Amino acid sequence: MNSINFRGESVTPSKVVCVGRNYVEHIQELGNEMPSQMVLFNKPNSAITNELCFFSNKHRFECELCYIVASSKIVGVGIGLDLTNKEAQEYAKEKGLPWERAKAFDNSAVLSDFIEFHGDLKDLSFELKINGKLQQEANYELMIYKPDVILKEIESFMSLEDNDIIMSGTPKGVGNYRVGDKFEATIFENEKELLRVEWVAL
Repeated sequence: MNSINFRGESVTPSKVVCVGRNYVEHIQELGNEMPSQMVLFNKPNSAITNELCFFSNKHRFECELCYIVASSKIVGVGIGLDLTNKEAQEYAKEKGLPWERAKAFDNSAVLSDFIEFHGDLKDLSFELKINGKLQQEANYELMIYKPDVILKEIESFMSLEDNDIIMSGTPKGVGNYRVGDKFEATIFENEKELLRVEWVAL
């Protein structure tokens, strides 16, 4: 089973629950419809990694603020990349098929370490730079579904185990990447840097 680092300890999430279409401008950039209900999908434990692998030019990155859950509460934050096989996703959407082939493949949830957080989630924002250039940024206000709403919706039909991860959706700016690209992702609490992680595409 794959693990992540939380509070300096290795923990093992059973799954990663992801929110799709949670930022208006991202929905528009991909030409999707506004959701009438929250779009949710799972990535299995086998998707979890701390390395950014290059798969093909059909795959894209989506940077997301992530939460770790314990006792049905958000207890920590991290940042991650939801890797997507764009071609497989477009085919699945066209045919009305599940998204597992596009979203749940091995090493498709690239996660940072997680830190304990008991502050106000409204104060969090994040940014992603690729090769030193700002690529994505977002804050609480831009989310269609806020963290407490996401948690409640997931638990309305699915159990969250301690150390499970929620990926809260991606803002505009998703795209393809190449071997050697340097990703630098940062979480801020207001103006204060809380967490920074770097990945280089292998």
